[in-house]
Amino acid sequence: MSSTDPALLRAMFDAAVRSALPERLIAAHLPDPPRGRCVVVGAGKASAAMARALESRWRGPLAGLVVTPYGHAVPCERIEIVEAAHPLPDRAGLDAATRMMALVRGLGTDDLVIGLFSGGGSALLPLPAAGLSFEDERELGRALLGSGATIAEINCVRRHVSAIKGGRLAAACHPARVVALLISDVPGDRPVDIASGPTVADPSTSADALATLKRRGIEPSAAVRACLESGGGESVKPGDPRLERASTRIVAAPQMALEAAAAAARGEKLAVHILSDAIEGEAREVARVHGAIARQVARRGQPFAAPCVLLSGGETSVTVRGRGCGGRNVEFLLSLALALDGDARIHALAADTDGIDGGAPIAGAVIGPDTLARAQALGLDAAAMLADNDAHGFFRALGDSIVTGPSRTNVNDFRAILIT
Repeated sequence: MSSTDPALLRAMFDAAVRSALPERLIAAHLPDPPRGRCVVVGAGKASAAMARALESRWRGPLAGLVVTPYGHAVPCERIEIVEAAHPLPDRAGLDAATRMMALVRGLGTDDLVIGLFSGGGSALLPLPAAGLSFEDERELGRALLGSGATIAEINCVRRHVSAIKGGRLAAACHPARVVALLISDVPGDRPVDIASGPTVADPSTSADALATLKRRGIEPSAAVRACLESGGGESVKPGDPRLERASTRIVAAPQMALEAAAAAARGEKLAVHILSDAIEGEAREVARVHGAIARQVARRGQPFAAPCVLLSGGETSVTVRGRGCGGRNVEFLLSLALALDGDARIHALAADTDGIDGGAPIAGAVIGPDTLARAQALGLDAAAMLADNDAHGFFRALGDSIVTGPSRTNVNDFRAILIT
């Protein structure tokens, strides 16, 4: 392996993350100050950095509350930053969500609410619908995360067991104006799926949520089933007058990050092909498809000529059946390494732009032609570790993990395959 190959892949990943940092983006999307109060609310892995960027550029009075995962906080002077658990919620998140709803009630037509939402916001704002407990919501989330469900499926269910998601936060702000600034981490950039859409009308239904649970083999608690079957957890629908003054602006998205990475590669005189910014599916199966394309390029010059880079984004899934902790980017990479079988011309990187893959404080990893041989020399069984969902253990043992710490942004998965 050339010493420049992993460095180039890492430079592309760093360019993707840098393009989505809130301090580079927020100023261009801020609304004009209101005649009345300005209240800031938000949740997500990027929300604290978004709050600081807003604060540094805002003219006039400002107050608010933003919740972010542990380790993601940054200091703000006028906006309170609260840390809570992710991906499974805790009572710090529950308290923050309760306070957030109280903060926006009683506002008037001259007031403005600015929402700052990014990936991770769903888990950070647990607030169960009437008749449900915090434990009901938490355990349902646990089951969904390990089921292989897509993020759209997971968030559909979350919106229908919540008292804050699915447009309910914006409804509570009425008649104030609401401007939500979003950093997208979801395939398709659908605002209703970013943090489960606290300020966005939701066209999905409780019946859709029940269908998801059935499809994924999840048996909910009696309270959750009753909530969904009765329609008691129905979300705020398009056309609801309480959302007439609510608007949404996406300030960063996966495609933007892929374009930034592509520019970095083109600066090294490499051809770049973006396959998609919205790939979904089981991580290990997506890897096999990517591997087949990469080998076709390497062997036959189809559909692209080498040397080149293949980029993709989106959010794959992992159905956890083994003893490992999953991690969709490392699971993708381990499956890809097996599919490539030591191909001498192919190197790859996969990582989560938020710096955390599958709940582990590791962003992702890199592979090269020697990955499987080095693993075998250490006594590692790559196929067995993939079956056990222990890709993090595999790459830690090789020293090939990518550890960045919290990036304080989140435009989802980043995958780069370099064919020399």
